[in-house]
Amino acid sequence: MSQSTILHDLYAVIESRKGADPTTSYTAKLLAKGLHKCAQKVGEEGVELALAAVDGSEDDVAGEAADLFYHTLVVLAARDISLDAVFDKLKEREGVSGLAEKAGRKG
Repeated sequence: MSQSTILHDLYAVIESRKGADPTTSYTAKLLAKGLHKCAQKVGEEGVELALAAVDGSEDDVAGEAADLFYHTLVVLAARDISLDAVFDKLKEREGVSGLAEKAGRKG
């Protein structure tokens, strides 16, 4: 997989696991457990990444970041939110100061 398509390719695999046999696919098992479990895994992986960033090797940090990306894509698939919707949000924020973007958020 090329770096330019790897997230789309991974998202497509995750989408293809919806309704698959949970005994043969970790992704199918996770999706079968529901959105709350999927979201919980994102939280766990975020903490693991943060801890690795402070105390882990470069390989540990890269591995935890990959885990966080994967579980984030699982949540998006569980919510039927396309990866392109996320890229659109990033594109909207391009060239906008992070402080200005955050100040302009609703709620």
